[in-house]
Amino acid sequence: MKPVTMYTTAVCPYCIRAKQLLASKGVSDINEIRIDLDPAEREKMMSITGRRTVPQIFVGETHVGGCDDLVALNGAGKLDVLLAD
Repeated sequence: MKPVTMYTTAVCPYCIRAKQLLASKGVSDINEIRIDLDPAEREKMMSITGRRTVPQIFVGETHVGGCDDLVALNGAGKLDVLLAD
């Protein structure tokens, strides 16, 4: 399974929902980067993704987007393929 990285904040219902969906797919380890604790990480996230909102999710090197993007990817049957090695 490819590594998953997620930019998050402490109080973010969309982050929780995304983590729950990934857990249901067997993802047990998420590299969580808390942008509320480190302003430099927020700037890095914005420069990489062009977005200001969390979560911002990466599967391997692929930027999935936010929670709604992750849910849509799953609904289209493409999340399992992306997560597979």
